[in-house]
This record gives sequence, C-alpha cells and structure tokens, in this order.
Amino acid sequence: MRELDMIAALSDAFGPSGFEDDAVAAARSFVPEGYSTEEDSLRNLYISRPAEENLPVVMLDAHSDEVGFMVQAIRPDGTLKFIPLGGWTAANIQAHRVKVRARDGRLITGITGSKPPHFLTEAEKNKAPDVGAMWIDAGASDMAEARDVFGIRPGAPVAPDVRFEYDAAHDLMIGKAFDNRLGCAAVLSTLGMLSGEKLRVNPVGAIAAQEEVGTRGASVTSRRVKPQLAIVFEGSPADDRGTESWMIQTAVHRGPMLRHIDARMITNPRFQRWSLDLADTLGIPVQEAVRTGGSTNGAPIHLAEEGIPCIVIGFPVRYAHTHYGMASLEDFRNGVRLAAEILRRLDRETIAGF
Repeated sequence: MRELDMIAALSDAFGPSGFEDDAVAAARSFVPEGYSTEEDSLRNLYISRPAEENLPVVMLDAHSDEVGFMVQAIRPDGTLKFIPLGGWTAANIQAHRVKVRARDGRLITGITGSKPPHFLTEAEKNKAPDVGAMWIDAGASDMAEARDVFGIRPGAPVAPDVRFEYDAAHDLMIGKAFDNRLGCAAVLSTLGMLSGEKLRVNPVGAIAAQEEVGTRGASVTSRRVKPQLAIVFEGSPADDRGTESWMIQTAVHRGPMLRHIDARMITNPRFQRWSLDLADTLGIPVQEAVRTGGSTNGAPIHLAEEGIPCIVIGFPVRYAHTHYGMASLEDFRNGVRLAAEILRRLDRETIAGF
C-alpha cells in the first residue's frame, strides 16, 4: 500500500532539526505526478503544480524535522556529551537506541546511557533525571577512537533509532517522528488526491524545517509562498492516556483534531467554524481542542504578510516527543479527506469572508 509505504519511509528517515536532508529526500520520492519541487538553504521543500493566474494561494504546511540531539563534546572515555534538539522530558531519554551521524555520513548506533542504579547514592536515586548526567555510548573506548575510528565530531546530529510498523488488526501505526512526518505525508496525500482537478485556488505544499526549535522554517516558507490561506498539518500529542475522560480532546481513533487555541495562536474562528461545519456535513469525524501550551507552524504563518487565516489539522499521536509514537491510519485518512474537501470548496469570496 503506497500510503503506508510513504508514512513508513518518512517516519524512518533520519532528520533532527537542522539536519532534515534524508526526510526531505523521502518526501521528494513521493511527490505526486504533475507537481514540481524546489528547496531553499534551510531545506524547506516547496511542492506546486502549474498555477492558474489570479487564483488565491493556499499553503499546505507540515514540518520535516523530528526531536533529536546533537553531540556537544567527546569525553575521555569515548562517550558523547549531548544536548537536546527540541522539547524532551529527561526521563524519556535514557536507555534507548539512537543513530549518530558520523562525519562521513554513516549512521552509528548508540545507546543513551546513565549511571546504573547499582552505583547511585540514595540522594541520586531520589533526584529527577538530568540530561547533563547522561551520555551516548557508541562503543568507543576512548576519545581518539570515537573521533578517528567512529568518525564522530562535536555537532554531530542524533536521532532515535526506531523502525515503523503497522498493526492492521487494531489500526495502530508505531514508529518515530510522527510529529511531524504524518503531516508531511498528509501534504503529499492531499496534493495527490487533488492531482488533475480544477480548483478555484492554487494549492502549494510547504514542508518546513526546524519547527521543533522555534518554528523557524515556516517563517521563511510563509514569506516565499505568500499564501492567502493556510492549512497546517501536525502530529499532535494525544491526551487519551493520563487524562480524565471528560477532558480528552485528542484521542487516537476519534479523528483528526482541530485546535481553537494554543500558546502562540488563536485559530481564525471563521475559518475554523467553516471547516468544522464542513466536516459535520460530510460525516468526517473530528475533535476540537483548547490547548494552553504547545504551538505549531501556524504561529509564524498566521502573523506573516498582512495576516494569514490558518487552521491546524492535527493527527493524534500518543507519546509525542519520545522515541516512539502511536497513531491511527484512519485518523490520518480522515484528516487528508477533510483538507481535500476544504480545498475543493474554497474560492476567493469564501477566503475573503475569513
């Protein structure tokens, strides 16, 4: 199934913030027929088809980077001191496999390590985990071996080492980087669904870099594309574990989530309501969320140019910003379907009403 092959390839691709090359290459390999691509120096990827003149531009946004790490220094014993790239909880970092990009491009397997419990003092046992007390062990016995044999240098990017799998019986995808490789797949799937259709808008895909370190890539894509409207796809943290039932707003298997607010954007209420009403009319299951934290590429996009109305179509992802994620293929399909139906109905007058 090409859809699952695409999600698997994107999920498995190495691509922490600032080092999205492999993820962008994976996205390029699934660009629908009839679309052209361009890249800029940040590794933002633009996907477009021949544009009709005088039609409003609608940008389909996602980000290609994943949360990861960077090697800060090599210790005398050959282990690697590292810093996080993106938002991590320290307790989720240790005792996992990672891949370290060596100077020659090889991906070296390592383990995120820390002092074993046998050697912890009582004070250390009761202390919260600290990234500064962890390391990555790639197997080198000293600094020289790590540098000269393994080819690892300060600045080397690091990503979780996880392979995608799909449990068809329970409609569960398990893998890494669903935040936001699911969004990248959604951009490509939506454009593919509309391939050859005559629309009253010009859709442009913009897969942005460096979202996890401050939504940096989208600050550039929004200026380059200059859209009149934007749909932001995101792998959104699911809240159906550890949340009271009446507060669950982003559950796996209940459809994509459209958020009304987060820490950096109040969603355009007119575009939001229009989209929610459309989903209801078409029988597409969706969820609504009110978030007090987090943000998406919608933050820089909705403030670009003279203001760009945005909505966020989020795919619920359990355990986001850890090595593993769980998500539903049906939720993904419903999010893509909603985006395609929105684009089929948009025109200049409708956009002006937002």
